[in-house]
Amino acid sequence: MKDKHPHFLVVAGEASGDLHGSNLVSALKVLQPHARFTGMGGSRMREAGVETLFGIERMGTVGVIEVLGEFDHYYKVYRSLMKEIASCKYDGVILIDYPTLNLRLAKQGRRFDCPVFFFISPQIWAWRKGRIKEIRESVRKMFVILPFEEKLYLDAGVDAEFLGHPFIDMVHPSRSREESREKYSLDPEIKTIGLLPGSRMNEINSLLDVMVQAAEKIRSELGSCQFLLPIADSIDPDIIRERLGSNPLGIQLIRGETYDVMNSCDTLIIASGSATLEAGILGCPMVIVYKLNPLTYWLARLLVKVPLVGLVNIVAEEEVATELIQDKVTAKNISEEVLVLLRAPEKEKAIRERLLKLRDSLGEPGVMKAVAKRIADFMDELNSNEENPV
Repeated sequence: MKDKHPHFLVVAGEASGDLHGSNLVSALKVLQPHARFTGMGGSRMREAGVETLFGIERMGTVGVIEVLGEFDHYYKVYRSLMKEIASCKYDGVILIDYPTLNLRLAKQGRRFDCPVFFFISPQIWAWRKGRIKEIRESVRKMFVILPFEEKLYLDAGVDAEFLGHPFIDMVHPSRSREESREKYSLDPEIKTIGLLPGSRMNEINSLLDVMVQAAEKIRSELGSCQFLLPIADSIDPDIIRERLGSNPLGIQLIRGETYDVMNSCDTLIIASGSATLEAGILGCPMVIVYKLNPLTYWLARLLVKVPLVGLVNIVAEEEVATELIQDKVTAKNISEEVLVLLRAPEKEKAIRERLLKLRDSLGEPGVMKAVAKRIADFMDELNSNEENPV
């Protein structure tokens, strides 16, 4: 017989999911102090009180060959979590992103009549739209984080709700623009450009060199400018220093202050990904770049059916920030686009204003509290129905 205090299975598979999972668990604990949490996550979820059966350290593999190399571990995790749900000892399952595994776990939840809450929905609008049927059949409540997703799911018969994007609560500089520029010893009379080549080594390998080459061209055109490069926690700073060599451009490397760096810059050269939406929330004009292995890119174009690739543009449903993808990622193209922004104050102002409107569309602060409230209310209603059957 289940304990009257809810016991949740919580599953995240990557660093971002670990962060969101920890915040959601913390919010739930405020509403349900005696709730218990077991599952898969990283250090943040463990600190929030989740008893982790598996860590996420080996779950973020990218690429077919790399995944095959870890297949035994993936299969062990999959089988173990399926058995956890089949044990019927959980009152609810909370799945965070990571659809390759989590959609399978959702089916298991339905099979054993355990309500499934899914936070950060699969991107059915981009590829594999056929998944919507299995989502409708297996997910009790879908919490989407992009405003346009709610209607897509509701139209398909999925109980989905947009309560805001978690970045609204997370993306805040720790200092004012002026304070950060002073800390970084930036000259207020010359332009500042941020270089953000990504948080994965394959992105660093693909984009850092061409970003530096573009920076050289920009410096040559402007005569003087300054460059900041925030280093992601997942990247060893020594690797970046080695790649920059003697660093003739004087690119300033900064660890752990990405939002302050973004907020200090006049424009950014940024790898496509969630960082583009973070920059958008801060109102930073940017040029988005991305480059994949040619075969991977070819396969992606076959599978992914969206006209835009930068998340900030996808949310805006228009190309607010210029995108340079694959063969268009050249030092010449990047520098030209950046110079257009730097030499057109009115255009820069219009972009900043459009990005701030975009921020308003992402919801109100307190997103995790709102999601936790929905889950807690559902569990209370479920318990009430069990205690007072019709």
